[in-house]
Amino acid sequence: MTQVPPKERIDQLRQLINDYRYHYHVLNESTMSEAAADSLKHELTKLESEYPELITPDSPTQRVAGQALDKFQKITHQVPMISLNDVFNRDEVEAWVQRMDKLLPGTIHEFICDIKMDGLACALIYQDGILVQAVTRGDSRVGEDVTMNVRTIENVPLALRSNQKYSFMLRGRTEIRGEIVMYKDDFAALNARRKKSGQPLFKNPRNLAAGTIRQLDPRLVAERPLHFVGYDVLRDNADDVPSNAVGYQMLQELGVTTSGQTRVMTKIDDVMEYVDELDSKRQNFNFNTDGLVIKVNDRSQFTNLGVVGKSPRGAVAYKYAAEEATTIVKDIVISIGRTGAATPVAVFDPVEVAGTTVQHASLHNADEIARLDVRRGDTVIIFKAGDIIPQVERVLTELRPKDSKAINYNQELTRQYPELEFVRPEGEAVYRVKGATGPLLLKRALQHFASKGALDIDTLGEKNVVALVDSGLVNDLADIYKLTTSDLLQLERFADISATKLIGAIAAKKQPPLERFVYGLGIRHVGTQTAIDLVNYFGGLDKLSHTTIDDLRQVEGVGEVVAESVVAWFADDDNNSLLSKFEQLGVVPYFAKKSGKLVGKNFVITGSLESMSRDMAADKIRALGGTFQTAVAKDTDYLVAGGRVGASKLKKAESYGTKVINETELIELL
Repeated sequence: MTQVPPKERIDQLRQLINDYRYHYHVLNESTMSEAAADSLKHELTKLESEYPELITPDSPTQRVAGQALDKFQKITHQVPMISLNDVFNRDEVEAWVQRMDKLLPGTIHEFICDIKMDGLACALIYQDGILVQAVTRGDSRVGEDVTMNVRTIENVPLALRSNQKYSFMLRGRTEIRGEIVMYKDDFAALNARRKKSGQPLFKNPRNLAAGTIRQLDPRLVAERPLHFVGYDVLRDNADDVPSNAVGYQMLQELGVTTSGQTRVMTKIDDVMEYVDELDSKRQNFNFNTDGLVIKVNDRSQFTNLGVVGKSPRGAVAYKYAAEEATTIVKDIVISIGRTGAATPVAVFDPVEVAGTTVQHASLHNADEIARLDVRRGDTVIIFKAGDIIPQVERVLTELRPKDSKAINYNQELTRQYPELEFVRPEGEAVYRVKGATGPLLLKRALQHFASKGALDIDTLGEKNVVALVDSGLVNDLADIYKLTTSDLLQLERFADISATKLIGAIAAKKQPPLERFVYGLGIRHVGTQTAIDLVNYFGGLDKLSHTTIDDLRQVEGVGEVVAESVVAWFADDDNNSLLSKFEQLGVVPYFAKKSGKLVGKNFVITGSLESMSRDMAADKIRALGGTFQTAVAKDTDYLVAGGRVGASKLKKAESYGTKVINETELIELL
């Protein structure tokens, strides 16, 4: 895959983001979710920070929103309605505070937090307490006059509420900023009525609120239940509003609805605790939200901190884990499941989605690949189905590399599995290994799992495996750990002694060496030594299961084919369910770091040994920390020459300077 130059990638991102913003803010259409657009903008921001010479004044990072609609009168904001920089974790919040500390050294910060509503930003302008104008954000400097429409919103005060505490607010110009939203239950009720009358349903509350305010007929606006929720108040005399907390008190006293979720604090620990608290509560709010706003409470401090680019230094928007994000497909690998089904998997750059890092997603079958037209190098939108399983929503073809090629599924099967033959049964979407059935594959897998090179489970040989699978007692590898003596006694093959012996042998292997467990899983192309190499490199099953193809390439002896196979195995949903089941049943593989006098020494055995089998010799070498290799290489230290020695290995050993020893010398080393 050709690496896209930074300038070309930046230009592509700008064009796509500008197109999204135009549709979203001007045409009131959504070409992608806001979370996906945020992800693209985050990538663009990172690229521009790496290559500041490529920043241009028209970049989406240098402005706030789209143009004002021509059908409304354009109004210039007295104070621009600028946007906030996004932060996504505690480190970024702390970095923000540190930047403020450099600008205002010795200052004690007090913070105010408020939920960030997903609506249409709007400014209400009052003159001597009477509503005279309502203006949308527009492009942050020029908005749209929507006064007649906003006047129909029930909770917008046409006159500010009289009160003694803030009576001065009823004199002169007062500007109140907030969000126009539609509550979830109102949205659901409206869609229910439309469904009943056969009308098309609205997509989401945010788009509906924005589209409603932009209607020319105020009567239509009056029919739809909108709400204004205030978050800021501006006066010509800045001293009138000394802090943001006072501003919120003013809003409530003046009769303006607020979120009710504001809180003032002085410590970052308290801020982050509130971030987590709102995250756990936000699904129960009657409005949509994707985060919260964190501001410096003192307005004079806020002003002194100033503005950088198009964002104030004294406030940030904390964004919760996106339910969607964008990433780049690095590869498409095919996994063979326990039923013989060939499942394609997209492997991509790690990306945060709904609070977790994901780096691969099932593409299900050849038809889904064709429907999505997903290719290596594509930028895709990832989402989590049911907040659990990562899925590819669609491809952003606008960012597709020029040299990309469509996936030919049959060619991919042949390339990745040259020794297997696949068929697609009539009426099915899935290709399967020809001649293989689920029970047959399970029997082979279980025999391998119990073999001497893997977990070495005594008495779980071929005949017992067949009996367990055919009886339905075992439906996957983990099921052997659920077996009881009474289960086995139902089968003709078992009596009290044999049943007790097998159950004991299985129980004895509940804490197997990790390398044997990994080998026993039957990951394609992962032999005994490769399993050892993988375990020694990653040191744990969790790290191995979340690795990338790039990481795997760093492991000695692991090439492209093995890397693809490992990633595909751990990307398979059935395999992940199997690992979870092992854990639930108390199977805990352990990792023992290499130790012994043969650590760092590599051995190859050629010919037959008299005192032990080759597998036994390999186990003894590994037990002392050595590495058993299947072929002589540049790093091979010893070639053990037994009976009927292979001439080719001796010749290769001579060319590499590898020391050749006999069986007696090997025994001395052991």
